[in-house]
Order: sequence, then structure tokens, then C-alpha cells
Amino acid sequence: MALYLIAFNDEWAPELTSEELRERGAAGMALIEEMTHAGVFVFGDGGLDASTVVCSVDPSSGSPVFTDGPFTETKEHLGGFTVVDVLDDTAARYWAGRIAVAVGWPQEVHRFPARMA
Repeated sequence: MALYLIAFNDEWAPELTSEELRERGAAGMALIEEMTHAGVFVFGDGGLDASTVVCSVDPSSGSPVFTDGPFTETKEHLGGFTVVDVLDDTAARYWAGRIAVAVGWPQEVHRFPARMA
């Protein structure tokens, strides 16, 4: 089994009405329940955007320097993510496709590096 991050940037989510958000939220929650029953769901969360940034941390001086908000160069913000533990890339793609259809916007899939034994 391998861990995969399925994520989207806040900018990829279209403007939705409250009703559309409720519908997509319900579809997403139903899919999370299905993923949990399938034993692949590890953790997920959403609703992240520029307004949820607490701080940035710069280690370049050898000590952490905290500043409010994101780096000024940041153009994209993580909007939400799901971590799954599945057999292979094919399974990760399957669940990413299901998530994309359920919420109605693009997803990106990353495989975490192999865990050290």
C-alpha cells in the first residue's frame, strides 16, 4: 500500500451558489463514507483558501522567522485535500476521478515517497 495526496488549488474551484456548495458537499461526504468503508481513506479536509493562512515560516537564517499570511509570491492556495492509502497509481487515479466528479473541479494526485522500513 502507498499513500497518495489528492488535492486541489482554491483557484480551481468555481464560484458556486450556497445550494450548489451544499449539493457538492453532500456528494463529497458520501464519497468519503464510501472510501472509509473501502479502507482507503486516511484523512481529508477542505475549505482552505488565502483567508485561512495562519503564517509563513522562513528557516533561511537558521532559526524560524514567522510572518503573518502567505508569501507574497504565492499565487495558488491549497483548497482541500484527501490522503488515501491504496495499492498503486491506478487505484489513486480511480479515487481522484471519483472526487473530481463528486465536487466538480480538477484534482491533482501526488504519491508520497516510499516509507522507510
